[in-house]
Amino acid sequence: MDNTMWMASGADVEAIVAGTHGDPFGVLGLHEVEGAWVARAFAPGAETLSVQTLQGGHLGPLARRHEAGFFEAVVAIKDRQPLRYQAANAGSSWSFVDPFAFGPVLGPLDDYYGAEGTHLRLYDRLGAHAMIHEGVAGVNFALWAPNARRISVVGDFNVWDGRRHVMRKRMGSGVHEIFVPELALDTIYKYEIMTAGGTLLPLKSDPFGFAAELRPKTASIVAETGNFVWSDASYLEARAKKDPRRAPMSTYEVHLGSWRKRGDGGFLSYDELADQLIPYVAGLGFTHLELMPVSEHPYDPSWGYQPTGLYAPTSRFGNPAGFARFVDKAHATGLGVILDWVPAHFPTDAHGLAHFDGTALYEHADPRKGFHPDWNTAIFNFGRKEVAAYLVNNALFWLERYHLDGLRVDAVASMLYLDYSRKAGEWVPNEHGGNENLEAIAFLRRMNEATYGRHPGIVTIAEESTAFPGVSKPAFAGGLGFGFKWNMGFMHDTLEYLKRDPVHRRHHHNELTFGLLYAFTENFVLPLSHDEVVHGKGSLLSKMAGDDWQKFAGLRAYYAFMWGYPGKKLLFMGQEFAQRDEWNHQQSLDWHLLDAPAHGGVKKLIGDLNRLYRDIPALHARDCEVEGFNWLVGDDAANSVFAWLRNDGSGGAPVAVVTNFTPVRRDRYKLPLPFAGRWHEILNTDASVYGGSGHGNGGSVMASEPGSHGQPASAPISLPPMATIFLQYGGG
Repeated sequence: MDNTMWMASGADVEAIVAGTHGDPFGVLGLHEVEGAWVARAFAPGAETLSVQTLQGGHLGPLARRHEAGFFEAVVAIKDRQPLRYQAANAGSSWSFVDPFAFGPVLGPLDDYYGAEGTHLRLYDRLGAHAMIHEGVAGVNFALWAPNARRISVVGDFNVWDGRRHVMRKRMGSGVHEIFVPELALDTIYKYEIMTAGGTLLPLKSDPFGFAAELRPKTASIVAETGNFVWSDASYLEARAKKDPRRAPMSTYEVHLGSWRKRGDGGFLSYDELADQLIPYVAGLGFTHLELMPVSEHPYDPSWGYQPTGLYAPTSRFGNPAGFARFVDKAHATGLGVILDWVPAHFPTDAHGLAHFDGTALYEHADPRKGFHPDWNTAIFNFGRKEVAAYLVNNALFWLERYHLDGLRVDAVASMLYLDYSRKAGEWVPNEHGGNENLEAIAFLRRMNEATYGRHPGIVTIAEESTAFPGVSKPAFAGGLGFGFKWNMGFMHDTLEYLKRDPVHRRHHHNELTFGLLYAFTENFVLPLSHDEVVHGKGSLLSKMAGDDWQKFAGLRAYYAFMWGYPGKKLLFMGQEFAQRDEWNHQQSLDWHLLDAPAHGGVKKLIGDLNRLYRDIPALHARDCEVEGFNWLVGDDAANSVFAWLRNDGSGGAPVAVVTNFTPVRRDRYKLPLPFAGRWHEILNTDASVYGGSGHGNGGSVMASEPGSHGQPASAPISLPPMATIFLQYGGG
């Protein structure tokens, strides 16, 4: 056969050597020419190259066409098959299996559904996956970057040379892929991307990377996330049968990096956190852990809210298997795990998603829609179907691969409004001339439909600070489809009230009654979150008015007020023992404070509140429904007293919640009640065991006629100073 028939053209050879060829799979690997098989390989640094079958059959040497390491020859084989090359130069020798001899891993359905934006198993296909392909072990890499001229996977395995493993571009989908034989789990890699204009971008991490190097390094790591051995089947089965609105939900919000440190100041591992954090939180009676973002992020002070690796649990605490063990152990103790999830924006670090293939791929090109002025971050282009699918898949990924019980979605308000934190002229109205981000709204609905549809019993929770209608209304009924919404108004109004000197509170009574006007318009979570104890705001204890005695008493009264208030509960770490200083992400909580009785008393109170909340249906079963709440006393501004009744909606024993927000003891206070008979004092925040003064009602009160405030009965009760009491009806 004439050499000119099978030899690569000079232009192809030069382009391969230069790393600019648009289709290296069309040149390298095995190609059939007039019934013969031609093998071509690029092996930089090699002076000689011989080829053999994987079974060891020697097929002869290849001729060197270019001194940079381009080789080719006709080989005596009958069928297409993987080949092994033996390379050598004056100083060394090495061997490798030809990556260009393998066919693609992805198929036409991946292309179709990926391009359509409806593929809901993208994390099974894109990213790096260790596998056996065509009988050979290796790793398949797949990446969506439709506007790139050339993409290569690089790492130590190819001395970070982008010419060696150039990926195959799948026409029509914008996906590039390559199977690299003989690579294994824990391989470190990045992508080298050449733009359409021929410019090489800074090396990029994998958008679907399942693990990442510890910062400040930024490479992705080949990891397996689908082979964990779980022991929580019974837990998940029980979860699927629950209605979260009518189940207790008391959540402990935690920043894993600063809950507790090692003696040398380093981070605890996922396994150490499982051994220490989980029994601590379960012992306090919380039902859920909410983790501030653990998706990989480059900057510690962002607390995870500027993620670069949405599919990777941060390597600060270990590897993906360690995170899975953490969740599994939480489920073994009955604790649910909720992830703080950040689909609103992403940082512009060079290795991340920003300008990913030389274009505004994941973000809007127009900065009026694609740049966030508050955080100097890029905003996802929710209207691009591939981007929306990337995020929906990410939500599903955490729920499936890590068995998480829910997602708390950060910064929803910033997603809903095109003019969020923008002045006139700095934003673009929607097609109807309004300020609603219709694309983001559609994305949130789709995300909620997908997550609830595939994972019964999970919850999604919106951090949404405006009056946007129907946040926790089903998507099919016109809502956003979230299960719950943070009640930011409760947090703001109650803390403003408690900052005031008690003598002035009578003039601000409505700050605490106003919230009950809208308490059942959404399924609310009452959050006392990290946002309230940073950036100079002080701790919850420091926010309370008065001297130290009043601060502790006020905080105890406030916690019981909140646990008796309709809505699910959330408390940020450290506040369960009245941390004095505001939260600092660089150091551990002040655990030494527990040596002081006042702090230990607050911790005991939180445990007792959680126990009562979990065990008594009246306190949780109708958290989100108006039937679960009745005012008893809402107009006693003069005494700063609030009283209401909680019901379970099924005829169970109701609980009266009574709070006195002044440091004055009120004896024989006439409390209206719905039933005559004995009411047991099941909680008193002024009890000496909590650090209080010990005033109370001797265990119970008796209600009789006549009543007041429209109730048929009443009871003279002793209201301790700056305290909340719970009274449960015990019958005649």
